[in-house]
Amino acid sequence: MTENFYLTENPRHTVELSLDDGRVITGERFAALESFAKVVQVEDAPMIVGAVLDGSLRELTYKMERDGKGSFITMADEDGARIYRRSLTFLLEVAFKRCFGEGKLTIDHSVSSGGYYCHVENVPEFGTESLVALETLMREMVEADLPFVRETVPLEEAVAYFKQSGEDDKVRLLKYRNRSDLVLYSLGDIRDYHHGYMVPSTRYLKWFALEWVGDAFIMHFPRRHYPSGLSKMTRYPKLLRSFQDYGEWLKKLGIPSVGALNDAIQMGHIDEVILVSEALHEMQISNIADQIQERQDKVGLVLIAGPSSSGKTTFSKRLSIQLLARGITPFALEMDNFFIDREKTPLTPEGEKDYESLRALDLKRLNKDLRALLTGKKVQLPRYDFLSGLSVDGETAQLKKDDVIILEGIHGMNPDLLEGITAEETFKIYVSCLTQLNLDRHNRISTTDTRMLRRILRDARDRGYSAEETIGRWESVRKGEGEHIFPYQENADVMFNSALAYELTTLKPLVEPLLRQVRFGTREHIEAKRLLKLLEWFLPTSTEYVPSNSLLREFTGGSLLTNFSLWEH
Repeated sequence: MTENFYLTENPRHTVELSLDDGRVITGERFAALESFAKVVQVEDAPMIVGAVLDGSLRELTYKMERDGKGSFITMADEDGARIYRRSLTFLLEVAFKRCFGEGKLTIDHSVSSGGYYCHVENVPEFGTESLVALETLMREMVEADLPFVRETVPLEEAVAYFKQSGEDDKVRLLKYRNRSDLVLYSLGDIRDYHHGYMVPSTRYLKWFALEWVGDAFIMHFPRRHYPSGLSKMTRYPKLLRSFQDYGEWLKKLGIPSVGALNDAIQMGHIDEVILVSEALHEMQISNIADQIQERQDKVGLVLIAGPSSSGKTTFSKRLSIQLLARGITPFALEMDNFFIDREKTPLTPEGEKDYESLRALDLKRLNKDLRALLTGKKVQLPRYDFLSGLSVDGETAQLKKDDVIILEGIHGMNPDLLEGITAEETFKIYVSCLTQLNLDRHNRISTTDTRMLRRILRDARDRGYSAEETIGRWESVRKGEGEHIFPYQENADVMFNSALAYELTTLKPLVEPLLRQVRFGTREHIEAKRLLKLLEWFLPTSTEYVPSNSLLREFTGGSLLTNFSLWEH
């Protein structure tokens, strides 16, 4: 048996990377993953920007010390897209500092066509010519193939550097860091921390453009479905106004970033932040109810739509209460009850039933019943039996003079939903979590991350799903939102921002135990680890001060509105 085994004095100088598709790449020991990626990179394929190695996400500068197994991450993958966007943001930051010295650049929010909305302070003459100069320098730096250098430094050193650089928001944030060190990236003589990995060098950042918009600009970058180009810019004035309003409100509240929020917690003022945040929500909902009342003689149908975990259910109930206080009786009509029989449901390209398609609804029946209700007729409504997959008879309804229909569903903003019902008869509300409380000026918090954390909590409590299962389904959820919700958001008459400035501090102690249960070695674990690192920046708070009618209670539990139902006809 032992004759086939032998000792060697020196270990071999090569290592093997076994890819998930069965291919094996042999390379020099201690060579960077970038060298292995070049072997399989195809010219017209999405660019490789990272890797999953032995269950962990790695950047391409990671050195292969031993044999490993995994796969490469491209710009068509979510993690790859983040790596590219993060690196491009750092390139923009460095180029801006070289061009405008003492100016301040803030990365605010994302735009649906692929980009970040950015604004500039302390540069009085900043305009289109300045933007051209900034983009020119960025492209020169890309051509120069400058390396992104990663180093782990003592926290004290990082704080001293940011103090010297005048980065007060970063100093404020790092005051609450519970680790003794910090990973910094350098590009030339400028250093910064960024929440995640980078590409090896600037030559990877081939696709971007800067576009002047109003008194700010948008930095365009590729979207995942088109990773080697830029999508056409779409205008979004209503959504932009919502972001700007919230940003202005955060400044008035004195919490423009996470560090300031942690200060409020540390000083015992979080109850004030919560109360004022909730008051802002109530004020917004009251204003929307006022607008509906002003058009009461014409509006008979209120449409509510928004992406997953935006708090649409609680919003609808709180709006209904405001309408009732104004003498308007709301009637809830569930869009899901107008599903066609399951066997007739359209299919996705993969051959699965597509319940999120507009064609999954009986549009003819929906419009017929809506017109009948709006004209005061008695209507036999359908009910969809999810067990049998059949449309059966539901309740009978008849509206009175001061009644209004509230129809909530993902297609509420889609102009193809209604036929024969005029725009004057409808009032469209888009509900979404438009978070703008960022870690600092250069590290934004994704609205998608906030919604996913909300959903993990709600799924665990109401559906018995693990965090791993929710994360696994999230890609499909986001795909549906991109197809059926986001393209129509500007059709809304009004937008309701369901974000709460304090919510991640409250979600943190509730969702962290769920995220830690995700199994190592899964793609879901990589995502869970990323979210846990994000939550590390927040001091925790309890739900003690969260009002029982808060929108956040839809996810944390304990909502006073759980059993609230609209007036039945």
